Amino acid sequence: MIATLTKLKHEVKDLSLAPMGKQRIEWAGREMPVLRQIKERFAQEKPFDGIRLVACCHVTTETAHLAIALKNGGADAILIASNPLSTQDDVAASLVADYEIPVFAIKGEDAATYNRHVEIALDHRPNIIIDDGSDVTATLVQDRQSQISEIIGTTEETTTGIVRLLAMFNDGVLSFPAMNVNDADTKHFFDNRYGTGQSTLDGVIRATNVLLAGKTLVVAGYGWCGKGVAMRGRGLGANVIVTEIDPTKAIEAIMDGFRVMPMEEAAPQADLFITVTGNKHVIRPEHFEVMKDGAMVANSGHFDIEIDLKSLGEMSSEVRDVRPFTQQYCLKNGKSVVVLGEGRLVNLAAAEGHPSAVMDMSFANQALACEYLVKNKGSLKPGLHSIPVEVDKEIARLKLQAMGIIIDTLTSEQVEYMNSWTSGT
Repeated sequence: MIATLTKLKHEVKDLSLAPMGKQRIEWAGREMPVLRQIKERFAQEKPFDGIRLVACCHVTTETAHLAIALKNGGADAILIASNPLSTQDDVAASLVADYEIPVFAIKGEDAATYNRHVEIALDHRPNIIIDDGSDVTATLVQDRQSQISEIIGTTEETTTGIVRLLAMFNDGVLSFPAMNVNDADTKHFFDNRYGTGQSTLDGVIRATNVLLAGKTLVVAGYGWCGKGVAMRGRGLGANVIVTEIDPTKAIEAIMDGFRVMPMEEAAPQADLFITVTGNKHVIRPEHFEVMKDGAMVANSGHFDIEIDLKSLGEMSSEVRDVRPFTQQYCLKNGKSVVVLGEGRLVNLAAAEGHPSAVMDMSFANQALACEYLVKNKGSLKPGLHSIPVEVDKEIARLKLQAMGIIIDTLTSEQVEYMNSWTSGT
């Protein structure tokens, strides 16, 4: 199979990795029953016949099942990486060799290759874009104005990407509908909290093999991702400090039992820092300057901008690799700072990303968001659109069903009460 498919357009590390990739894809599928049901329905109904689709995602075993579902639904789809360090090369190879899906993704690809893959994606002239971080959408809006008329819509499942889409809309340049997958309840309550919480610490531990019990951990940002990281850090015995700019989230962190303080105050105390804010330069030179010798910093936000690595490099006399995805910056003041995963998503750079069970719901949202765009072509206004509540609830229902869990339903009397204003005390 591999030899006969090398003519399929692709750019992956090595097609000979495909057998291992296929085995891992099949293993992940064991924990993705919701997407499996959607995939089976798509294969029968073909909702994407005639639709050109681009998916810019982390190329992982879980993403493979989304790509297969879309192809089963009739989509003419290609897949590119949304992050230079998140690609699983064996999975990319298997998607090409075993599933005949064009993939352009190589773990460790440089910026020029990444940008070229974005251009290749747009050369596909997509009708639908699935984005992680909105790079493809932003490039389309900036450089491919002539193709906008062909766009049915885009879907986005990262907080960072939603922020960018809102900025595009506010600037008047988002002239087509965008589905806000990130804010679906069956996405951010689970993916952001439980997925990011577990996979981030998995990445830290794989990269360093440190014991977290007894360490002081600073979590920058207390959104749903930050809540997950803080919760899992405490579960492993870490003393967790939260830094925040939002007073409401800061109060929530305090009431959840965490210490809250400015980064300036936290910097000298911590052994490990994890950023999950989606903002730029959360950890800066003044923080590096006062950190403990050997303090470790990692990022689990989408882009590699949260840790000011350029300034850290300028403050250092030497940078050396001490373990895979682990670099020691030797500061001119005699201390050192250890950076994990080059400041990129540590859960994907140094580990395997979110567990399949949680991505099952996230990618179910992505698949159904694409279907929703097709079904409502021409009737959705430009701008961000939420996943319909009934779709969100259906995904939750399917997940519970797959888990063998039954919940209560309202009696007719309860339904009547909930819809009446005349009944009272």
